[in-house]
Amino acid sequence: MKLPIYETLAEKKKQGKKSFAVLIDPDKVNQASLGALVHRSLEARVDYFLVGGSLVISNHLDECVQQIKKTCSIPVILFPGSPSQVSRYADALLYLSLISGRNPELLIGQHVVSAPFVKQSGLEIMPTGYIVVDGGAPTTVSYISNAAPVPADKNEIAMCTAMAGEMLGMKLIYMDAGSGARRPITESMIAAVAGQIEVPLIVGGGIIEPEKAYLNCKAGADVIVVGNAIEKDTSLIKEMSDAVHSVSTHQSPLPAHHSLPPLP
Repeated sequence: MKLPIYETLAEKKKQGKKSFAVLIDPDKVNQASLGALVHRSLEARVDYFLVGGSLVISNHLDECVQQIKKTCSIPVILFPGSPSQVSRYADALLYLSLISGRNPELLIGQHVVSAPFVKQSGLEIMPTGYIVVDGGAPTTVSYISNAAPVPADKNEIAMCTAMAGEMLGMKLIYMDAGSGARRPITESMIAAVAGQIEVPLIVGGGIIEPEKAYLNCKAGADVIVVGNAIEKDTSLIKEMSDAVHSVSTHQSPLPAHHSLPPLP
């Protein structure tokens, strides 16, 4: 019997196994380029496809998901930038709550509007605490959300935000420097967050080299997401995937539940 995707992610985390996800923006692919991307991903042993974007202006989300599903068995997880980005043909949906921002629409407002449709979709719903970190360049998500990202050097803010998200019931934490980030999230921030949460940690944004993907996994990331770099050079898929899968550890980057910094 096929396990739900979340159970698989949680089990991989227990076993110290890392996963690699390719992010696909439906606006940036056509039938031919998507076919080539899927083929390379199969060769590279990619674990997941994330499909979505901050702005999906084309009308072929369903077609994109269906094409992937017809040609491979790699799970397709929706990464929606708005309530309209839902396709019943996918396997699961990251139900994102922007916990790093203070815009109530992206914390709960849009979820209220989309809830009936999402429930009827039949998708596996994975509540996800979404933390946007400053990547050194304005991002679409920051502009659309009207919310400031977590400063790149404020590890404690990211850590406490992730802890709050987990205690509020989020099943995943997703730290994102944003598409086209000039600088990725630091390993020290990833380690600070990973050392204080038990749910799987997803990290993306600005990862353009296999070495960075490797170091992020060593720091505590459970899933590495790459999109922009692969759009520019699909040959990177295998190198990135190999780097991620080469990391297997049963130890946390920091002692589990290590002491918190003193309160001010």
